[in-house]
Amino acid sequence: MTASFARTQRRLNAAPVYLDYQATTPLDRRVLEDMLPYFTEKFGNPGSVTHAYGREAEAAVEAARAQVAAPIGAEAREIVFTSGATESNNLALKGAARFHRELGKDGIVTLATEHKCVLESVAALKREGFRVTILPVEPDGLVDLDRLAAAIDERTVIVSVMAANNEIGVLQPLAEIGALCRARGALFHSDAAQAVGKVPIDVEAMKIDLLSISGHKIYGPKGIGALYVRRRPRARLAALFDGGGQERGLRSGTLPTPLCVGLGAAAALAKAEMPAEADRLMGLRRRFLAGLRARLPEVRLNGEPERRLPGNLNLSFPGVPALALMEACPGLALSTGSACTATEVEPSYVLRALGIADELAGATLRIGLGRYTNEAEIDYAVDALAAAARRLGVGRG
Repeated sequence: MTASFARTQRRLNAAPVYLDYQATTPLDRRVLEDMLPYFTEKFGNPGSVTHAYGREAEAAVEAARAQVAAPIGAEAREIVFTSGATESNNLALKGAARFHRELGKDGIVTLATEHKCVLESVAALKREGFRVTILPVEPDGLVDLDRLAAAIDERTVIVSVMAANNEIGVLQPLAEIGALCRARGALFHSDAAQAVGKVPIDVEAMKIDLLSISGHKIYGPKGIGALYVRRRPRARLAALFDGGGQERGLRSGTLPTPLCVGLGAAAALAKAEMPAEADRLMGLRRRFLAGLRARLPEVRLNGEPERRLPGNLNLSFPGVPALALMEACPGLALSTGSACTATEVEPSYVLRALGIADELAGATLRIGLGRYTNEAEIDYAVDALAAAARRLGVGRG
């Protein structure tokens, strides 16, 4: 019996190998344990500080705020809790644009490879009369800093560039972008949902003014996130909606204490474990890519090969539609990183922005490795993908 056959036999009745950690991560059981008391006996409203129940909840929220601030080098009071990175991105972009319109600024600059919620937010602002510049990226997915510098003028309100791309995992040069923005008087916002807790981020050194965080990308709960809002120099925002004035008046509404606690616990774990986990994931990533290329030399890696998330691979299989490949590998939980229906995969706008033709973009899978991925799963996934791709005719496209 070959080792490959034995691995396949062991997986026949097992749950699919999860390789979609950029989409979401499982809740870490250590995080769940910290959250559970705040669903039951510690149920107070953190805004009700006139009695012990409320003060207990308030203390838990403030402790969580400090935990969220620590991995990015921020102060606790600079963290605004939100429902997730989508809300944080909307608040950063729309809040900054609408506040500064009264000061004569109306320009917004972003990249063609940003997350949909950023692109849709700037599209909405364009309909409100703001000037929007969407810059292309280089074939490796990185921004051209000279082109970015030329796009920022005295009326630019905000520049939004994500720290790590959710499809191709490419890490943008945040410090260089921050320096450009600070020198030109524009706010710098980064959607760091994929990056926080996985790669080092320092909002002070990188001169980031606004930064978005998501709980469920770092083994925390869904439905919670945060926006870092710089205090010095102050990043001024208009609130998206009105209410009781919680979160420095920027995000009204009763805070979900259990979710805040969960986000804090997840952030603390990510900070403590990041160096070792990054090294481990890079080793698994190299094992995956080397194993697959040994079987399928035609496989193409998209995006800058080294300047990327430790656990990300974006791979094209020439001649094999991504949906067909996924269906041929029921033991793997994969994604394309793009809009998918039951009958077709729409070519990714991110891959198109890299200059990749639609046919090859439609033959692309996103591989996301994470905290619970192990070598045995990597080897099984390589076996399954290589065998399925060969059956389906990889290399004929």
